Amino acid sequence: MAGLDVVRDAQRVREVIGLAGQFAAVDDQLTGRENLEIVGRLYGLSVREARTRAGEALERLGLVDAADRLARTYSGGMRRRLDLGASLVGRPRVLLLDEPTTGLDPRTRLELWELIRDRVRAGATLVLTTQYLEEADQLADHIVVIDHGTVIARGTSDELKSRLGADVIEIVLADAALQERACDLLRPLAVERPQVDRDGTRVSVPVAGGSMTLLAVVRALDEAQIPVVDVGLRRPSLDDVFLAITGHAAEEAAAG
Repeated sequence: MAGLDVVRDAQRVREVIGLAGQFAAVDDQLTGRENLEIVGRLYGLSVREARTRAGEALERLGLVDAADRLARTYSGGMRRRLDLGASLVGRPRVLLLDEPTTGLDPRTRLELWELIRDRVRAGATLVLTTQYLEEADQLADHIVVIDHGTVIARGTSDELKSRLGADVIEIVLADAALQERACDLLRPLAVERPQVDRDGTRVSVPVAGGSMTLLAVVRALDEAQIPVVDVGLRRPSLDDVFLAITGHAAEEAAAG
């Protein structure tokens, strides 16, 4: 870990890593500022330096107004930001994050992604585990995809997406009962088997030919009198890659 032996140099390893687990680990009996200051002291910082870095983290996290409130009064998103701030106070060389944005609203998630990017730009190495493949797409230079404990793919985001070798047509059906007919109809136009989401109305079809295939799909659906709510063409995502390899979504694997 950062060139250190995790057995022989365990104490030094603790000095160079920061950790934010799946659930926010903050002390409800302390204020937000006190939570960050005590972590700074545990990193070996002086009282003054711990106070300075806590103040910087609170400002960067947008928690200045709530800094002197007890953490038990914080919302879930605020607690998550405070927890991530605690992992950054020591300016770790290696940052370990386990599903850092689970349960957060989209705005807070984007803010935390930018905070994480800032730390990486400053030279830290990020080790991230997440069931949100969009998060891996946004943050990771190298991705290892694991399904039921087995590594099924690895590479950069672009390398993984290139495995599909196709664009994706996404169709939202008016009725989930139409999914089987729609999949049978679209299968000859697809380069991989069509995938259906959990509620049965959204069908994703990897295709070659881009917009020309999209026109053919729309015509086929119209001729078969299969009503749709929406249809569109997009580049493949990591979720599409995971679906193509495993036949199910990443969130379903995590829940299982």
